[in-house]
Amino acid sequence: MDQEAQNCLDWAREARTGIAEAVFAESKTPEQMLNIVRATLDAGKCLFVTRLSVDVAAQITRKYPEFFGYDADSRTGVIGQKPEHDKKSQGIVIVAAGTSDMTVAKEAAETLRFNGFQPKIIADVGVAGLWRLLERIDEIREARVVIAVAGMEGALFSVLGGLISAPVIAVPTSVGYGVSHNGKAALSSALATCSPGIVTVNIDNGFGAAVACIKMLRAEHS
Repeated sequence: MDQEAQNCLDWAREARTGIAEAVFAESKTPEQMLNIVRATLDAGKCLFVTRLSVDVAAQITRKYPEFFGYDADSRTGVIGQKPEHDKKSQGIVIVAAGTSDMTVAKEAAETLRFNGFQPKIIADVGVAGLWRLLERIDEIREARVVIAVAGMEGALFSVLGGLISAPVIAVPTSVGYGVSHNGKAALSSALATCSPGIVTVNIDNGFGAAVACIKMLRAEHS
């Protein structure tokens, strides 16, 4: 199993795509994750992990306390020594509609930090209290890229798209009930928005939004 885990890890991904290898942990067993940790450390690499449960993270921490870091708020982890980066702010702002959306917003933030970027998070500015968003709109307008995270009906995406000049990456979340359940309503709103130019990733995909943001910024300098 150790060899199988090592062979499947794509250490050439960063050279090929500009984004380092990452592991989606949600469907993996504790044994599989421990094998991935061991393979990563044996290779002398550093690996980003998403959707890692607290219980599995605790098992990894017990076995590899010096080589594993876990952020429970975002359910992300780092195996090995995190690479040193110049601290680049790059003008990335993550806008979260409500505190219920923060797990996804923080997944995006931790993905960006792993890759050397320092995003700002502006939270609890959903359109149910539009004044909260308008109070922070000048800060948001300074961004070069905005990642917008919202559930329920996902109205935040269209509102931001009509107020700012920066690209907006919409992340619908599975926050809501009734027709909003599982994020389908927010996803439909993001895809059907009348504000042109909004880029949409899948439901709860904070990682994917962060990767899209990084590629947008790097394309400016290519």
